[in-house]
Amino acid sequence: MKGILGKKLGMTSIYGELGGQIAVTVLDINGNVVVGKRTVSRDGYSALIVGFGSQKVHRLNKPERGFLVKQGLISADAEETSSTVRELREFRMSEEDLKGFKVGQALKPVDFFNVGERVDISGTSKGRGFTGVMKRHNFAGSKATHGVHEYFRHGGSIGTSTYPARVRKNKKMPGQHGNARVTTQNLTVAGIIEDEGLVLIRGSVPGPNGGVVEVKQGVKVRR
Repeated sequence: MKGILGKKLGMTSIYGELGGQIAVTVLDINGNVVVGKRTVSRDGYSALIVGFGSQKVHRLNKPERGFLVKQGLISADAEETSSTVRELREFRMSEEDLKGFKVGQALKPVDFFNVGERVDISGTSKGRGFTGVMKRHNFAGSKATHGVHEYFRHGGSIGTSTYPARVRKNKKMPGQHGNARVTTQNLTVAGIIEDEGLVLIRGSVPGPNGGVVEVKQGVKVRR
């Protein structure tokens, strides 16, 4: 399953072949680089380690710094203000496909996806804090007529009768909403702007603008 990292820039619209307007999310794929490999003989599985973004070397922890030094991507005495990759992700891949990549190789969207292909995109959703049942679980709320007051957005009764005489587990109630890993499946690649390293995804992508997302081949696509 090939994959690549990207930064969500926002939404815009394009026009299809029949003149219809299509809403798309723009992902910036620039800055993806191969930083390592996992092999079956050494690690028990095969995967491609991808680095993305940039940050100063002094922000790395010791394991990250040691790994990048071992891969030859930074020197052991690198200046603290020099730049290196910001994000590290692993993407499972067959050993045969893994042979086509080299450490330090820059990755381009055309190496992974084609226009019209279905992809799965994972990211961290927007954090909305403590929210009520209408926003968190899409409850309808109470009616706003016939003497109802101070109860318009409540969730209703949560208890039970004599049995089991308690609130059941997993009852939908107010609480923390968002700020969780979300995967949206079967999104369509609507376009690729190779010169600028941009990928246009039809539909919405999880996370805020500026957030890092993982773009992978769809796992539930009919082939």
